[in-house]
Amino acid sequence: MKYFAGLDVSLEETAICVVDEAGAIIRETRAASEPDGLAAALRGLDLQLERVGLEACSLTAWLHDELRAGGWPAICIETRQAKAAMGAMPNKTDRNDARALAQIMRTGWYRAVHVKSKASRIWRSLLVARRTVLNEMRTIENVVRAQLRGTGVKLGTPSRKDFIERARELIADDPVLTHLTEPLLTILTTMLREFARLTKQVLDIVRDEPICRRLMSVPGVGPLTALAFRATIDQPDRFAKSRDVGAHLGLTPRRYQSGETDVQGAVSRCGDELARTALYEAAHSLLIRSRKWSALRAWGMAIAKRRGMARARVAVARKLAVILHRIWVDGGTFRFGREPASTLAPTPA
Repeated sequence: MKYFAGLDVSLEETAICVVDEAGAIIRETRAASEPDGLAAALRGLDLQLERVGLEACSLTAWLHDELRAGGWPAICIETRQAKAAMGAMPNKTDRNDARALAQIMRTGWYRAVHVKSKASRIWRSLLVARRTVLNEMRTIENVVRAQLRGTGVKLGTPSRKDFIERARELIADDPVLTHLTEPLLTILTTMLREFARLTKQVLDIVRDEPICRRLMSVPGVGPLTALAFRATIDQPDRFAKSRDVGAHLGLTPRRYQSGETDVQGAVSRCGDELARTALYEAAHSLLIRSRKWSALRAWGMAIAKRRGMARARVAVARKLAVILHRIWVDGGTFRFGREPASTLAPTPA
């Protein structure tokens, strides 16, 4: 007899359900959401488990790695599929969710989620921390601008490092406004310093990571994009084809087909938002800021002329995902291509 377990993980406690190959519930229990607690609970069942399913969540990567290291056949499954199965339950409870996960494990109706390596998870956490600080800095800057505009003071467009000095210069003669704004400027000063430290950590990692350095041979791809792509993909061999990476990152069109209806919509935006945003920004840099000719840029500019710059950025971002994956797999660097003779500058007589 084969047995399958479903684990509904919460922050403090995990509901466990075990079913047999016929779908009958064999055991139900609860354990602390800790690797040792879960392993002890599974051992206490005294059953040979074929699969142990966990829904993807913030604790899943840690628990999955520890359970696999302990010899348990743990599988992390996609949240959307788990949610669809759990939606069949009339009542949403941890117990019912564990039952649904156990049945998913039994039927095999799941898509296993790749659990990234510890290094990739740390790199991604660093990038998320940096982006969070950047977003909060923008929020505070906008609040300062709004406060100053209320008294007729316009900051203009100073660079981020000059923003604080410029604001203090403009409000120096207004003690009320200084009293109101100075705390925000002090916070900005601290955040700017810590933001620089986070950025330096990213640069240090990229400097020592040979894969990132190869990825940066692509025009428009800088340290942030290279590290975001490296941390998101983690293992390039899990993709059979490089073009699958674009769909994995949500850069391919969404499609709805039913009978005579066949609608192709905007990009799906599934997958990792951090890497998708980084590729979009890299595509913008390639199309707008890059001055060196490349076949990729020429292709993107042709799309921009036909369908607009916004669509061209998405198309180039999708193409970048494919190219970066191929560079990673092949161990090569970016090939700019041969510039057509019609675009070359005439040779002076």
